Amino acid sequence: MPPTASSSHPRRLAAAALTGSLLIGGLLSAPASAAATSAAATTAVRVNQFGYLPDGPKRATVVTTAAQSLAWQLRNASGTVVASGATAPRGADAPSGQSVQVADFSSYRGSGSGYVLAVDGSGSVPFDIRANLYDTLRSDAMAFFYHQRSGIPIDASLVGSAYARPAGHLGVAPNKGDMSVPCQATVCDYTQDVRGGWYDAGDHGKYVVNGGISTWLMVNSFERAKRAGGQAALGDSTLRVPERGNGMPDVLDEARWELDFLMRMQVPEGKPYAGLAFHKVHDAAWTGMPLRPDQDAQARELHRPSTAATLNLAAAAAQCARVFRPYDAAFADRCLSAARRAWRAAQSYPALYAPDADSTGGGAYGDTQVTDEFYWAAAELYATTGESGYRDAVTSSTWHTSPTAFSAYGFGWADTAALGRLTLATVPNGLPATDLARVRSSVTSAADGYLSRMAAQGYAVPVPADGYFWGSNGEVAGDAVVMAVAGELTGDGRYRTGALETMDYLLGRNALGQSYISGYGTTSSQNQHHRFWAHQLDASLPHPPAGSLAGGPDSGLQDPVAKEKLPGCAPAACYVDDIGSYSTNEVAVNWNAPLAWLAAYAAERTSTGEPPTGACTVTYRSDNVWSTGFTATVTVKNTSPTAVDGWQLNWTYPGDQRITSAWNATVTQNGAAVVARDAGWNRTIAPGTTVSFGVQGTHTGTTPPPTAFTLNGSTCT
Repeated sequence: MPPTASSSHPRRLAAAALTGSLLIGGLLSAPASAAATSAAATTAVRVNQFGYLPDGPKRATVVTTAAQSLAWQLRNASGTVVASGATAPRGADAPSGQSVQVADFSSYRGSGSGYVLAVDGSGSVPFDIRANLYDTLRSDAMAFFYHQRSGIPIDASLVGSAYARPAGHLGVAPNKGDMSVPCQATVCDYTQDVRGGWYDAGDHGKYVVNGGISTWLMVNSFERAKRAGGQAALGDSTLRVPERGNGMPDVLDEARWELDFLMRMQVPEGKPYAGLAFHKVHDAAWTGMPLRPDQDAQARELHRPSTAATLNLAAAAAQCARVFRPYDAAFADRCLSAARRAWRAAQSYPALYAPDADSTGGGAYGDTQVTDEFYWAAAELYATTGESGYRDAVTSSTWHTSPTAFSAYGFGWADTAALGRLTLATVPNGLPATDLARVRSSVTSAADGYLSRMAAQGYAVPVPADGYFWGSNGEVAGDAVVMAVAGELTGDGRYRTGALETMDYLLGRNALGQSYISGYGTTSSQNQHHRFWAHQLDASLPHPPAGSLAGGPDSGLQDPVAKEKLPGCAPAACYVDDIGSYSTNEVAVNWNAPLAWLAAYAAERTSTGEPPTGACTVTYRSDNVWSTGFTATVTVKNTSPTAVDGWQLNWTYPGDQRITSAWNATVTQNGAAVVARDAGWNRTIAPGTTVSFGVQGTHTGTTPPPTAFTLNGSTCT
């Protein structure tokens, strides 16, 4: 956390909208600056530079002042045109300050590498289309947390020699260590063992309010995957953690490293404020850069307990008790005990706030509204225990019916009511049916709002024009989490489309043509603000590892580098890949956590990337047969737990039937092989629902029905 961030991240900053003219660049009207120079070298055709899923949305944004539609062509690695169409003019896009059009090539379902989208003489950077696209990002985004571990050596066999380092803050000189940390003056008269956990961001601070939400997202990622039947991808020996092979899902092993730290931050029995959680631990003064954690000679200090930190502990530990129980009942019991203690302590001290002035050596993370944390913690405790006291705390909270639990700016470490809603909407509990329906409706309503905002913008970003503040990329990824959960609740493929399109934004379909995820995309962030990943300052040190998410555009220009290099920037272009720009280019656990959640979600698939074998049934009914002709109705049922968003049904006629027309589908035939594709309006088949279409054709002999069908490459029964 950089030194100027003395309080909670700003949420609402004025947007300076700029209109564009025909240029290839990103910020069209800004003064000459590093940002404008960088943008000038960027293609006008902005794509997800890493790639697209065969069954997912595939859209690009084109920077142009042309008023009329432009022709686009999708070319494979050999230069062959495999799809073509026309762009849709969008005009002025206020957040980016550009005039844009959108090319939609979602109907192309092929796979391969080296695709280029060409529009009006400009070509995109090459990208892939493949079903396993996000497998490596799932692993790398999760590995970020192992890299950030405190109190353990980072092993070269897991991360590579460039990123290996000794354990930080274990008391080996020059470290003072975190095993016996004193409090700030007047806070306490004893020391506490607070080793372990994750370094929060680019410095060596550890914050309970940031650790709580980040841990929750990591564990929730596994809990959601388990509901969807995809937990094996996050299971034991799937990620790069030293606990591989211990019988525990790797994602939970990583979360446990932070959970142990969070529980160590709880004030012991017999001490003042017993049961509360210390707000944070970090250096007594800000350290310089670069600096490896084990070389940090600063004294460490515990900072006064806070109600917000205590409720973060209660929520994360209650979730732990629920999700860890099948794998380690003793640890689950320990988590539940800590959660109950924290809840009781927070009730005794409901308004103990971290002071905004406490920003020397670490961010203050001040938060004077903690009713949302009470709601979140109560929801987790109720979902885990089913006890009436926690249920009453949920239902009596003003957040339980508040229309602002999901704000226009998503959720974050200081805005946690949405997390309680997500848990209540997805984890079985005893709320009345009408109450549960309203909670679930609030999730879909929030997701609908994000989709509407995406549809109104040229870059399909779920945040408003004034939402480009410190950590905006974390906000974007968090909104995708809400959309994905809405899709789970409804089976509506629109929400999956929205969640995947947020990944397009993070990976290069944005105002700067810049991937904000290190190691992913042709032009990706490589100088993120970090004391060890500091190659820009010391060539012997590494760039950030692949899978690290930059904070993203911040129109507040809250660091000296941003102020110097980004004057006049449009909100969505206020970013510079410079290690000194901590307000736009720092990393943080609470930004990588929703990215890791989203990457795991995006990577879920069968071997074909479509519904699994046996996840569909097909009925072929001959309605009428005459001497030379026939009509038939084909009905497809989705028997999988997830929605089909866009479908292609294949079969082969055993006789000499030739289709001459069709309705409610686009049908083509080559020899005996038939391909039927959705008509657009019926592209989504929710779980348990059907879609039907009809065909008419000719024959000269018998008309035996087809006996085998495949839906998007998977065999139907």
